[in-house]
Amino acid sequence: MLSLVLPDLRPPLDDERILAVSAAREPLAPGRPLTAVDPIDSYLRGVAAAALDLPREPLWQAVDLILEAGRAGRRIYLVGNGGSAATASHMANDLCKQATVSGQPLLRAIALTDNVPLITAWSNDQDYAEAFARQLANHLEPGDLLVAISTSGRSPNVLRALELARLSGARSIGLTGQDGGALRDLVDCCITVPSGDIGQQEDLHLVVNHALTTAIRARLIEG
Repeated sequence: MLSLVLPDLRPPLDDERILAVSAAREPLAPGRPLTAVDPIDSYLRGVAAAALDLPREPLWQAVDLILEAGRAGRRIYLVGNGGSAATASHMANDLCKQATVSGQPLLRAIALTDNVPLITAWSNDQDYAEAFARQLANHLEPGDLLVAISTSGRSPNVLRALELARLSGARSIGLTGQDGGALRDLVDCCITVPSGDIGQQEDLHLVVNHALTTAIRARLIEG
């Protein structure tokens, strides 16, 4: 029987970073010495710390951009890869449902991550870097909004979509982490998660989604 062993591509656990996150806070799990590393406790503390340190100004800027697109009847497109693709689909769902208020404009959000046949067609026949830009080329108009999600800020297909958005007169929001990569300079609004842990960045992108939809709904209720 053929045995296939795949390499472990996960980044090594940084014990010093984990301990630093827990420093100056209450003790770890009851009964455990302070020098012990509790990965679950430390991870959750890291998520909480990053959430509290998340800058609020770009969040409100994103709310304004989304509402502006909605009130103008423009479309909101979302892109991302891997976990960020799942967040793009989730966010499109929430913008179309959770942010709905009777008598107020509906948000027309579309996750380009959901069209698997078209993604694979462009990736197979051209290049994966074109998977989103080629989809956008059929639909994107001035005043539309692109939400680009990339923890590194360096995903080629996300960057290509942002370049097309800029050339087409569309606005853009970026959800990223660390230094934001090339994405930071291509968006009108950049929301950067203050954590070096990719998992925590992805967690916080979903938290950002829920914070934005909550704020958008509140604004729509106010009229």
